[in-house]
Amino acid sequence: MNKTIAILNGPNLNLLGTREPEIYGNTTLAEIEGMCREAAVKQGFNVDFKQSNHEGNLIDWVQQAGREAVGIIINAAGYTHTSVALHDALKAVRIPVIEVHLSDPKARETFRHYSYIEPVAKKTICGHGAKGYVMAIEALAGL
Repeated sequence: MNKTIAILNGPNLNLLGTREPEIYGNTTLAEIEGMCREAAVKQGFNVDFKQSNHEGNLIDWVQQAGREAVGIIINAAGYTHTSVALHDALKAVRIPVIEVHLSDPKARETFRHYSYIEPVAKKTICGHGAKGYVMAIEALAGL
């Protein structure tokens, strides 16, 4: 049985480490990927870790994960608050979804308070920085 977790990252997360470190921290996306791979191995999983600034790529990857993975961890970034299409793609797959955010969107600007991902996620992890990804892997392992 394939024990792969798809970890999908949305727009601007490629800038982690330099983009607004007071909000997102100093950890780069490559460092987060390393943390995820290490945590996944401990739980008996493989990781398919991807990032795109393009909504369509994320939707294609969600659909692919629905066929090939045991779960999805997604930080949809700005698409969290805008993408009905991403919501629909996640709703269509029959594997668990964990939503993760480095910051706590509900403690930020009002337009960030609603998540289109949250209604289709088994769990949402916010405000724990890079450690939130590891928490998401552990949560997925517990499902």
